[in-house]
Amino acid sequence: MATAFHNLSDYDFNSVPNAENMKFGIVVSEWNHNITGALLKGAIDTLKKHGVKDENILVKMVPGSFELIYGANQFIEYSEVDAVIALGCVVRGDTPHFDYVCMGATQGIAQLNATCDIPVIYGLITTNTMEQAEARCGGKLGNKGDECAITAIKMIDFAWSFQK
Repeated sequence: MATAFHNLSDYDFNSVPNAENMKFGIVVSEWNHNITGALLKGAIDTLKKHGVKDENILVKMVPGSFELIYGANQFIEYSEVDAVIALGCVVRGDTPHFDYVCMGATQGIAQLNATCDIPVIYGLITTNTMEQAEARCGGKLGNKGDECAITAIKMIDFAWSFQK
């Protein structure tokens, strides 16, 4: 469903599994920090609402959105997290750089999901304007960070359902 018709922060609280025993890695792009900082706050607040302990939320910063791939892979390789949330923001400019960064980050995160044993949640906002990004990080369209946290909890629960 298009974000313009759906608030990113709306969900049925009771449909979300208990997350108190789950551990999360969050990798966040420093670029467009006014947006990514709000995404991070949304993700952390939502995880905590669902019982996640502070010590089970690990946060690492990377310079830009393209580096989210490497950051997520480092969490997978060197920590014991149950899911990784990748948060970034790319706003279209006057050059094709936007297309390359968005395509590369998307393909890289998809590749991690296809080849790794834990879910990597795609929290990359790709917009034409800064105003569109602001609307998706706690503005009129909600917070993509909230949505990513809920997705991470549900995907961990999904993965664990195969281990029982």
